[in-house]
Amino acid sequence: MRTVKGVPMRDLTIPAQRHPEKARRQATLQPKKPDWIRVKSPGGAGYTKTRDIIRENKLVTVCEEAGCPNVGECWSQGHATMMIMGEVCTRACTFCNVATGKPPTELDPFEPGRVAAAVKTLGLNHVVITSVDRDDVEDGGARHFVQTIRAIRQQSRSTTIEILTPDFLNCDPKVLELVVEARPDVFNHNLETVPGLYPAVRPGARYFHSLRLLERVKEIDPLMFTKSGIMVGLGEDRQAVHAVMDDMRCADVDFLTIGQYLQPTAKHHHVDRFVTPEEFSQYQKAAYGKGFLMVASSPLTRSSYHAGDDFEKLRAARLQRAAEA
Repeated sequence: MRTVKGVPMRDLTIPAQRHPEKARRQATLQPKKPDWIRVKSPGGAGYTKTRDIIRENKLVTVCEEAGCPNVGECWSQGHATMMIMGEVCTRACTFCNVATGKPPTELDPFEPGRVAAAVKTLGLNHVVITSVDRDDVEDGGARHFVQTIRAIRQQSRSTTIEILTPDFLNCDPKVLELVVEARPDVFNHNLETVPGLYPAVRPGARYFHSLRLLERVKEIDPLMFTKSGIMVGLGEDRQAVHAVMDDMRCADVDFLTIGQYLQPTAKHHHVDRFVTPEEFSQYQKAAYGKGFLMVASSPLTRSSYHAGDDFEKLRAARLQRAAEA
């Protein structure tokens, strides 16, 4: 294993065809992960069953495409986050492992039905549906989200639905209304990082546009739960993280997630540092103090990690706050 200034570094490779836009980026090796980041390798009967259902329905999951560290745990319990609209993203965020490029086909009109079939087969009480960015589609894929929500409702009436959407940048503002009017139980859109890092980390997006999207969801439906998340360890400081929390609360976001950024390959944005579990606990305490109904803050926290259990806690927190008002 290579070392830099005495620190063990993990070698990371990247297939050129998956991230062509990163080919000329300088390689930066990720420091060895601390003990609190380590997870077990995927496997077991539950994992295999979930994988087979995903394959049989010809679906894509963000669990695999983004290299989520929790895939083994989640899939062993039959939980998978579906990623609709293909597996190629039109954006080039420097933190993300989803393939970048020009999507080869139009949106698949049969995909919503296959997602719904998989949700029913898996027997999910709560499902998270996310997508790649499709800037090549006029409505950014908003109607595809609507069709997927409706298909799930038809086949699994009791399943609660959480969507994690793109920002619909440069789309007609009315497309957001279509998605909200389909009444998902949770509307999630991640800010991902602090505004000062957007040019380096999320160059195709706009911080205040994403923030406004979350605010607009509440204007359309004040009772809809909204959720957003950020990664830490990208180079932000604590003051900037607290400022993002304040911005989210101004937009009336209910649920905040904070997790450790992990560098997918040597050509992705480097890991600035590994944030300690104690710091995550401090962020969680501060966020609750700012008024969030629900906060998930830990090194391995991801948007859809324990999403079903957290949704129940979210609903209970709203009822409790209403009772105390």
